[in-house]
Formats: sequence, C-alpha cells, structure tokens
Amino acid sequence: MRSLFQHLALATSALALTACQVGGTESAGDNAPPQRFSKDPYPSRYQPYPGVPTLITNATIFDGVGGRIDNGAVYIANGKIEAVGHAAAMALPEGIATIDGTGMYVTPGIIDVHSHLGNYPAPSVQAHSDGNEATDPNTAYVWTEHSIWPQDPGFSRALANGGVTALQVLPGSANLFGGRSVTLKNVPGRNVMDMKFPSAPYGLKMACGENPKRVYGGKGGPASRMANVAVTREQWIKAEAYDREWDKYEAKGGKMPKRDLTLDTLRGVLDGEILVHNHCYRADEMSIMLQMAKEFGYKVTSFQHAVEAYKIADLLAEAGTCSAMWADWYGFKMESYDAINENIPFVHAAGGCAITHSDDPDGIQRLNQETAKALAAGRRAGLDISDAEAWTWLSANPARSLGIFDRTGSLEPGKMADVVLWNGNPYSVYTRPAKVWVDGALLYDAANPALRPTSDFELGQPGEGDVK
Repeated sequence: MRSLFQHLALATSALALTACQVGGTESAGDNAPPQRFSKDPYPSRYQPYPGVPTLITNATIFDGVGGRIDNGAVYIANGKIEAVGHAAAMALPEGIATIDGTGMYVTPGIIDVHSHLGNYPAPSVQAHSDGNEATDPNTAYVWTEHSIWPQDPGFSRALANGGVTALQVLPGSANLFGGRSVTLKNVPGRNVMDMKFPSAPYGLKMACGENPKRVYGGKGGPASRMANVAVTREQWIKAEAYDREWDKYEAKGGKMPKRDLTLDTLRGVLDGEILVHNHCYRADEMSIMLQMAKEFGYKVTSFQHAVEAYKIADLLAEAGTCSAMWADWYGFKMESYDAINENIPFVHAAGGCAITHSDDPDGIQRLNQETAKALAAGRRAGLDISDAEAWTWLSANPARSLGIFDRTGSLEPGKMADVVLWNGNPYSVYTRPAKVWVDGALLYDAANPALRPTSDFELGQPGEGDVK
C-alpha cells in the first residue's frame, strides 16, 4: 500500500535527483581569498510537483493584498498565477481544465509564520520532542530543520483542513537565542531539504520574558528580565567582533578566523542575511528589543505572539516590524494576561504588519477562523476592515515577514500558484478547502480520495473501529 507521499515522490524522483545543489562560492574579485565554507550546506532540493493548466471561474476572489473580485477567475499554468480577473477578459488556450467556482471563494494559500510541525510532531511523545535545545541561553548554533520529521501527520492536516501552503518552523522559546528557523513549502518530502522554500532567508528565533527566566533561573541564570537583556547584549558584542574579524579576512585575506557556529548565525543577522523573529509578549519588552536592534544595527523582522502589540502599534509600524498574534489566547501566564481580542485589527489599523499565527498543530488547521474572530472584534470596536483586507493577515503579511513576498502570498501574475478554493466563505466555521494547489500542483481535492494526503507513518496504524 502506497501513500500519497510515495506516489508523488516516485513520480518526481528523476526531477528531485537533478535538483541536488552544492553550496557555491561567490567571488569578491580576483584578489579576494576563496570562500572556505558554504553558508548554505543544506540547500533546498524542492522541486514543484507536476500540475496542469487550470481555470477557476465564477468565484469570489480575495487576492491577498486587500482586493476582492466578485464572479472572478484565476488562471494558473506552469506553476504560476497567469491571470486574475474575469474570464471574458482573459486570453486562454483551448481545452484547459475548468472549475466552476459558483458559490465558492479563491484565496492565496495561508502561510503560518509560527509553527512547530515536524520538530514537535504527532504523536506527541518525549521521543519526538525536538524543538528546544534547553542547554544554554544561547543556542544559535542549532538549526531547527535538523529536527524536522517530514512524516508528521500535522503537515497534511494543515494542508487539507487549513489551506496552509507554506509555513515557518521555529525552535522553541526556552533560550534567549533559540536557533535558526526554516521556511517550508507544505508538500510531501523524504527529508527536510525536499520541503525547504527555495532561497527563503533563514530566521533566528530569539526570546524574552518569562521562558528564559524560568528555564535558566535554576541553572545559573539569567534569572531576571534585566539579566535576559544583559546576556543578550553580551552575545551581540561578541558577534560584532566576530563579524569584524571575518569582514577583514574576506576583504584582505591572511589567516582564516576560527569558525564558530553560534556566531555564524549572529553574524548572518548583522549582515542582513538572517531575519530575527523574536518571541515577546509585553509591550515594554518589545520596546527594549527594538532599542537593542538599533544599538547593534539589525532589524527585528517580527515579534511572535506580541500579545501587547496594540499598546505600541505606532512604534511597530514605524520600525517596519510585523506582529504575529493569536486572535484570543490569553491568561495562561502573567505576560499573556493583558491581551485584548482587538489586538490584530488595532495593529492593522495603525498601519502595522498584522499576522494571524498558530503556534499549535490544531490552530494551524483553523487560521481562517481565527482571523474571522479577530476581524469581528475589530468591527465591534468600530474599525472598518473588509473581508478581503483581513486576508492580508494570512498571506501577504506572513510572506513579507519571511522575505518571500516577491514569490508568494498574493494572487498576482508571475507568483507561485499557491491557491486555495474554499467551498464557501472562508471566514465561516462551516467552510473547508475544496482544493489546494502548491506551485500549480493539485495536492488536495476533497472530492478525490486519492488526493487526500496521508504520510507513510499513518499507513497501517489502527483506526477507529479496527480490531486491536
């Protein structure tokens, strides 16, 4: 018995074998020393699965950047969005597959910027717990992709139930510097390299507040918020010195500096190659982290959870820092206590980059409903935010925060055909994905049992009613 994973892998194995890449070198000039190590030793081997040209017509379209088209059409071919508008105005080839979307909605695929699928996979047992390397306040040397188990059933659930076509997997928040995050296409893969979003920047997971205090308070520190800040600053000071040393070597040659995996990651941040995603709840701590970023010359790309973002929405907008937030989770610890249901729409209304995120294997299957709750709370508070505008919290803004908006996150010609056809209004609790395309390949079809993803791990597992 073969799973969807096996069928798709076999169909494209020849393509996958030709896609292997070797970390290359870039010459800085004839007199420059050679690059002695690859900055990307585990490059993406992702290859899109095959698709067919498809026209979806007579549907309501949210384009992901705030636009809405009624009775609209989306044409996808060669893995890309070819046209969006009305079918009558499109130049279409003969004989293409056509789907009547009457009563249905088309959106860009949802992108979750805060997931632990694969590094805290199902079944949730200690043997699978690989998200936190809670051995030192600074574990920037670890890369979460090396913990990701591609057979986690959560990936297919997120695709089929939630319309999630891409996601960022982060390390946990035990440490001040938790390690590198990775952005994935939500497709079956034999290993993480088959899933990695091509050329997406790495992220660095940082954390402030209660978690590092709790984890390291009994291990010699840091045991207070002031120590959290002090230790973090110490690490950036070391990173600055390391960066200067390598800059000098790369410009003038000489003896190659000693490699340090921790400082390699921090140097990548200082050089603008790695994006900072900072776990932070309280407004005062977010403000301090923004000041620290100014001190050391890097940018906080996003605050994760950002429960009190509404208190400093103007500062976040000014900094160009996104806020990844829940609709209504609060109160499970003190730093999450002062949450409000209007957090996401208030950040949006202030001109900020608002994002709905999950941090949960069940929540990732319902991010459309979480956004509906936040949208309703904003409207009750008097904010005039349209349905189409709120979809930016699920696609365009997440893509911006991950550095991939030039390729996905909206239904614009030339972008990846990461598309969801919903069987009704996607803000309804009764609505589910009818079909999901990733790079133009139909990977889920509610009407076709052969296109309902199942991982190899699930095959042969006893189901409800089976004899045990």
